[in-house]
Amino acid sequence: MITDFFADYVAVLVAAILGFALVGTALIANHILSPHQESRAKALSYECGMLPIGRSRTQVHVRYYLFAILFLIFDVEAVFLFPWAVTFLGVGEAAFYEMVLFIIVLGFGLLYAWKKGVLNWR
Repeated sequence: MITDFFADYVAVLVAAILGFALVGTALIANHILSPHQESRAKALSYECGMLPIGRSRTQVHVRYYLFAILFLIFDVEAVFLFPWAVTFLGVGEAAFYEMVLFIIVLGFGLLYAWKKGVLNWR
């Protein structure tokens, strides 16, 4: 019984070892083959061939992060919604009500973000 349990996970173990070996090989090859000469041009930040003006690090307003989080939330919604829509007739009534509840919760999240003014681009 124990041997059957471990026999099912041999493929997972082999894939994990192979994955770690490939990543390790790529990192070691990058370290060995990459050039290591320091120069002032390499230290400059890239701005389309122009010389950089000002600091290379700037502060980003939190509004951009809120837009990114909202995008991720509704992108994840699409990941759940499309397979559900494809199998809509075969999943049953309980899955329909669960998805309606999911969409309602996301709608409240969108309403909250709208009320807080997150969607106003200033």
